[in-house]
Amino acid sequence: MRILLADHHPIFRLGLKAMMKRDSKFTFKGKVASGTDLIPAIEKYNPDVVILEIDLPDANGIGILREIKEHSPDLKILVVSCHPEEIYALSAIKAGAQGYVAKTHSVAVIKEALLTVVDGGIFLSEGISDQSKVNLKRADVLRFKKLSTREIEVLNLLSRGKRNKEISQDLNINEKTVSTYKTRLLKKLDVDNIADLIHQSRLLQLTK
Repeated sequence: MRILLADHHPIFRLGLKAMMKRDSKFTFKGKVASGTDLIPAIEKYNPDVVILEIDLPDANGIGILREIKEHSPDLKILVVSCHPEEIYALSAIKAGAQGYVAKTHSVAVIKEALLTVVDGGIFLSEGISDQSKVNLKRADVLRFKKLSTREIEVLNLLSRGKRNKEISQDLNINEKTVSTYKTRLLKKLDVDNIADLIHQSRLLQLTK
């Protein structure tokens, strides 16, 4: 498996490579430390998978995923990031990544995630829960990929027990708009009530 590592933290790059170098399944072909260098590096190294920190210099967060997919639609991307998973993981999948792992997880989890995404699966981990990882099939998350970033935010707040007024305050939108988003969520995720909506999201480990 040919890997391109895109991360601007030297210690993380060196540590990850050192801990994975004894496994013959993984070969690091190159590394980049900024968004501007990423596409040229993909062209140069032709990797099977990119390990990506979405917080790269000269990169627009989740937007860098869309840039990669526009350039190389079939390239597998595993996000390994310091950012919170409860919102960013699903946003990353929606933008084109095949997996999301927090940097708080072990190298063993990153290896498992790499094997999963290269094999065509989806890998998500819930770093702030007691469960260290969750491995999902693509079909399990397809319906959630239909959601906008704002809808994901509303869903997460609903799952934390927030009321419409609290959600409107947290997201700086009015309560009527919150109700509209709830209606959209019910329709898009094909459920009849908010309880079922929350249950599904928690089963998929997409919320706290």
